[in-house]
Amino acid sequence: MSNQRREHRPGMGPGMGPGIGPGRGPMGMGMPAQKAKDFKGTLKRLMGYLRPRKLQLLTILITAILSTVFSIVSPKILGKATTKLFEGFMQKMAQVPGAGVDFNYIGRIMLLLAGLYITSAIFGYIQQFIMAGVAQKTIFDMRKDINEKLSRLPLKFFDSRTHGEILSRVTNDIDNISTTLQQSITQLITSLVTIAGVLIMMLTISPVMTLIAVVTLPLSFIVTMNIAKRSQKQFAAQQKTLGELNGHVEEMYTGHKIVKAFGHEEKSIARFNAINERLYDAGWKAQFISHMIFPLINFVNNIGYVLVSVVGGILVMKKTIEIGDIQAFIQYSRQFSQPITQTANIANIIQSTIASAERVFELLDEPEETPDSPDAKVIELPKGEVKFEHVKFGYKEDFTLMEDMNIDVKQGQTIAIVGPTGAGKTTLVNLLMRFYEIGDGRITVDGVDIRDLKRGDLHRMFGMVLQDTWLFNGTIRDNIAYGREGSTGEEIVRAAKAAHADHFIRTLPDGYNTILNEEASNISQGQRQLLTIARAILADPAVLILDEATSSVDTRTEVQIQKAMAALMKGRTSFVIAHRLSTIRDADLILVMDHGRVIEQGNHHELLAKGGFYADLYNSQFSGANLENKAV
Repeated sequence: MSNQRREHRPGMGPGMGPGIGPGRGPMGMGMPAQKAKDFKGTLKRLMGYLRPRKLQLLTILITAILSTVFSIVSPKILGKATTKLFEGFMQKMAQVPGAGVDFNYIGRIMLLLAGLYITSAIFGYIQQFIMAGVAQKTIFDMRKDINEKLSRLPLKFFDSRTHGEILSRVTNDIDNISTTLQQSITQLITSLVTIAGVLIMMLTISPVMTLIAVVTLPLSFIVTMNIAKRSQKQFAAQQKTLGELNGHVEEMYTGHKIVKAFGHEEKSIARFNAINERLYDAGWKAQFISHMIFPLINFVNNIGYVLVSVVGGILVMKKTIEIGDIQAFIQYSRQFSQPITQTANIANIIQSTIASAERVFELLDEPEETPDSPDAKVIELPKGEVKFEHVKFGYKEDFTLMEDMNIDVKQGQTIAIVGPTGAGKTTLVNLLMRFYEIGDGRITVDGVDIRDLKRGDLHRMFGMVLQDTWLFNGTIRDNIAYGREGSTGEEIVRAAKAAHADHFIRTLPDGYNTILNEEASNISQGQRQLLTIARAILADPAVLILDEATSSVDTRTEVQIQKAMAALMKGRTSFVIAHRLSTIRDADLILVMDHGRVIEQGNHHELLAKGGFYADLYNSQFSGANLENKAV
């Protein structure tokens, strides 16, 4: 990971993406499902990922139906055992000669039931096993497509979006789709089959009791909907406040030294307590309101059970149905309401999943960078001669940043790029690396238009040392070796020595095997910079791009870094983005940029003699420095 500051999106806690609530209440109620803009189109496209696995999906459907059917017929068969048991006891109580309970018949029923339940479980296992494979293979394909897509996206895509937004689509949205494919699809099939099967079985027992059971359902829906509306407002407030709290905690703990230095601990704690109080209030109301659903639905269901029992008792007395049928019907009525609620909840989850899929597909549909030329040229031994010929460029079509840029850089020259913030210094480097495409003109390396080269070949010609160091979680040896694949241990040590990094590396407990933590904060800023220089030396590029790396280090470390950079630049074409003009006095050519244009160019002495923009910039820096020295 880089040691750059992580971005935080307000209103979103860590690990939470759009469409995923902070927690769900009973029956899966939580945040209202985020709706997709094009539900049908996105669903059709998501089905495209499942189409290659049609046979497995058909098998899942058949096994789900069989598993549910075997489970549904069981109460009816159990009712026969209950009826036989009841009849035997009644005959015995009536002292009918030879009366008794037919335990052989009941035993056969029990064995049949055991067989049905085992068969149902086996089909359920097969269904889940196959679905797990289908879901994971589908997600594997989507992740692969996303990863390949990200590698083909231009730099402007990443510049125009926060890291959190991109990560949310790659991780949270994909996980949301994965969970739904793994769990909700099979639940939906099972629930729909259960509803249909149970309704049929209830009708075979008694249409009158079925009507009573069905009439109570609208009451359950009314209760559920009213509670859902109330609780979802509180869940929305809970998520918003949770995001605010997470943002506050992240800011305060990231900058805890600044908070302490300026004595704002009490203010920080007071703000935390205020947000926490609001979170408690919203969370308490959300959970309380949502948990009311169970007792209220149970109350409605119990009314239905009472009516079913009373009507059933009357029908048994009239010998219209048997007593075992009442027992079976009560079991069915209990089974009937649950899958209906599950189906409604799954519909909500699927809505959220399609919204997540839509966000993923939006990423996959982003315009890609211009593909490499099929007959790309190859520069076998790059020298590092660079030319900008009448280059025109703008980040927006209606706004031109660079107009008719012309630069001619010879092999081995050091080119310094100076200018105020926003002058276009970094833009020039981005165009040279082909991170952005130019609007007009051309950029050549050794006489070859960079658009006629493969991007990978072009990038291998360049080495970069930036002000913001990037080191990953791993050993120092691996971080240096990142500069060139297949490098040997001797080459790594040689590069470290050239970068004046070998000495400090050997003073560490594990030397080159020292593991850098996630932010590489277990070594100093200057040491991090020396490692990035060692990595660039190991890469042995034809052209160097250096963003002045000494602005945040002490004087002694600055001297070491300057020596390392001088060794790195020797014999190579170098582009140096300079902030402190004292570091580029010896540059062969200095480009002074302002508003995307090169307004002056020449060496240090030539530009001072002109008395223009560079001279004013240089004198302002050094007059300030002289005043400081006098004050000291």
